Amino acid sequence: MEIRKLNQDFSVCKVMDYSLVNMDAEYSFIGKTDEEKSLVCITGDVPSNVIERDDGWKGFRIQGVLDFSLIGILSKIAEILAENSISIFAISTYNTDYVLIKKENYQKALDILEHSGYEIVE
Repeated sequence: MEIRKLNQDFSVCKVMDYSLVNMDAEYSFIGKTDEEKSLVCITGDVPSNVIERDDGWKGFRIQGVLDFSLIGILSKIAEILAENSISIFAISTYNTDYVLIKKENYQKALDILEHSGYEIVE
């Protein structure tokens, strides 16, 4: 299975509303519940109406379109990284899964996944 590195820095944010989110940005992941409005985006795209933010994330995506019938792809990656004390922030889209890891653990995580049989691509 291929893992494609993303070269951008990401931020995980809580926002007042989505009015200032650049929906034309390369990456904008939004989530809304009855308790909050969340945004994950490239750090340079963080809007001014953030309530809280956590910077310093790097990411990768599982390459290719993942069929909904596939089981355990994200959980296996999470398990491998958890066994090595690396926490993740996972985002799923219709096509695939994205995994964010704090910068200080990013290269270590990629090395561990490569050693576990994943192909890391730029």
